[in-house]
Amino acid sequence: MPDLIALGECMVELFCDGPLAEATTFHKSFGGDTLNTLVAAARLGTATGYLTRVGDDPFAPYLLGSWEREGVDTSQARRVPGFNGLYFISLLAGGEREFTYYRAGSAASTVTPEDLDSAYLARARLFHTSGISQALSPTSRSAVLAACRLARAAGVGVSFDPNLRLRLWPSLAEARAALEEVLPLVTVALPSGPEEVGQLLGTTDPGAAVRFFLDRGVEVVALKLGAQGCLVASRTAPEPVAVPTPPVTSLDTTGAGDAFNGGLLHGLLSGLTPVQAALLGVATASLKVRGRGAIASLPSRQEAYALWEQRRPVHDG
Repeated sequence: MPDLIALGECMVELFCDGPLAEATTFHKSFGGDTLNTLVAAARLGTATGYLTRVGDDPFAPYLLGSWEREGVDTSQARRVPGFNGLYFISLLAGGEREFTYYRAGSAASTVTPEDLDSAYLARARLFHTSGISQALSPTSRSAVLAACRLARAAGVGVSFDPNLRLRLWPSLAEARAALEEVLPLVTVALPSGPEEVGQLLGTTDPGAAVRFFLDRGVEVVALKLGAQGCLVASRTAPEPVAVPTPPVTSLDTTGAGDAFNGGLLHGLLSGLTPVQAALLGVATASLKVRGRGAIASLPSRQEAYALWEQRRPVHDG
């Protein structure tokens, strides 16, 4: 049975070099924030499972087969009439990325609390979801809240990445309300700074953002700071510790935050301290940005642990 279960949407990814208007060739992959996190953790050795809906379009066998090959249990990925979301990534000059989404009304956005199997959730050790999963639709938001409640009732921890995408929300106020409704159930918070916490919490100060989550009862907080690494603290060790990013050559940062999440959650499930788990998260994300796309360049267990071992003595905590 999976130790780490996530709820959300995975879309078909088509990426190209240069502007979309000029592209003649696209490469197919797949990606979605919570699924990216699962695959990152699975490559490190965690047993994972996905709660979602999959549209019965021609992409469905590709998506399900790809997830299974990555070691993700798909028994709770319900196949339904409809289509799967699609997004394009174009790589522009200077490494900048341009995203174009076709996801409104996708099968995954129609997930409801009735799709949840309480026994399946109860057998996990950690449940992960995100603000994007909440924002997909009212029913998806309800499913996120219901899953968090079922998990906590069964003694399962809840990991949450706010992953604010304002274009998916009617307003910033709605995004803030959605965070507030799940926060009492969250045990591991994975926000980003400074822009995201600035919008959601009203502060861009990293220490204040970490304290906000600790004060609300969260057990472990890892504030992602992009190329600067992260700031991590816990209820038992509330003084934030900075975990910097090693020198890397970045080609594509798509899904880097999700890779960090997967590495950190795998570390916590493996018994690492929050600081050591964050160090593994930073190692995983640092290796991921060397290649293209959200999934293909995620590192193997051997690669991530080799980098972690190199840097672990410097951040022994």
